[in-house]
Amino acid sequence: MIELRHLRYFIAVAEELSFRRAAERVHIDQTPVSRTIRDLEDQLGAQLFVRASRKLHLTPAGLRLLKEARKVFIRVERAHRAVRETDARFRAPLRIGIADGIAQPKLSECFIRWRETAPEIPLELTEMRASELADALQREELDGGFSFGLPNNDAIVQQPAWSYPAMALVPAGHELASQSVLSIADVLAFPLLSWHADRQPGLRQQLRAIVQRHTVTLTLAGEASTLTGYMIRIAAGMGVGLGDAGHAATLHRNDVVAVPLDEDERITTFVLHKHQRFGLPEALQRFVAHTKTLH
Repeated sequence: MIELRHLRYFIAVAEELSFRRAAERVHIDQTPVSRTIRDLEDQLGAQLFVRASRKLHLTPAGLRLLKEARKVFIRVERAHRAVRETDARFRAPLRIGIADGIAQPKLSECFIRWRETAPEIPLELTEMRASELADALQREELDGGFSFGLPNNDAIVQQPAWSYPAMALVPAGHELASQSVLSIADVLAFPLLSWHADRQPGLRQQLRAIVQRHTVTLTLAGEASTLTGYMIRIAAGMGVGLGDAGHAATLHRNDVVAVPLDEDERITTFVLHKHQRFGLPEALQRFVAHTKTLH
C-alpha cells in the first residue's frame, strides 16, 4: 500500500533531484529514502527516475506522479484545517510568511492593528526566502505572505500593501553624505549595489525599474543577498545603494547615511496569497483588506 511517507520522500527527491539533498530535507539517512523510492516504483510498476551519470531525471511517469502527489498533500492540509476549524475549542491561526529583508515599521503596525481588530484569530509568522514563500503558498502551508515582489506566477496573487519613499544609502564620510536632498542622477554617478536575483527578486526588479527611468548607463558595484549584506557593503565603501525610508528608519546605522531623493520614487511591499478559484477564506479575506488600510 502506498503511504503518505512514500509520496513525501518522492516529492523531496523529485524537487531536489538528489537523494542526498532529499534525505537532508526530510531529516533521515539517504538509504531509507532510496529504498522507499524503489518500493514506490515496485508498487506502481513504473520507473519514476532516470539515473545516469550521477544525475537524476524524472521520467514522464515521475512528472505525472509529482503533479498528483502535490495535490494529495494539498487535500490533506485542507482536510486538516477543516477539522481543526470545526473544533469549537480551536481557532486556526492565520499563517503568514515574511520574505527575507522586510523589517519595516508598517509591517509591525500591520500585525499590531490586526491583533487589535481580530484578537480571536491568532497569527503564526514564518520567515523565509522569497522563492520558498511562493512554494509554501502554492502548497497551502501558508495562507498569505509579504514580499517585495515575486517573478510572475499565475498561481500567486500579488497586491500592493504599502510603499515607502526611496532613499539614497551612502557610506558615512562619502561626499554625498552631507547633502540634505539628492537627485537620483547624483547617486547613479557612483557604482550602485544591486540585489541577487534568486534571493531578492522583488527588490532587484524595483531597483532596476527606478534606475531605468533615470539613466541608460549604470556601473554596478556588485550584488547582495540580504539586507544585512547590502548595508555592510555600503558601510564598507563598496558602493552606494537605494533603499526605502522604512528600512532606513528601522536599520539606522552610524556608518550608513540615508538621504532623501528629490524624485518621487517609491519601493512597494506586496501582500501575497494563492489564487483561490472559489474565493478566499473569510479570515484571509479580512487580513488582505486590513493590509490596504496601511498606505
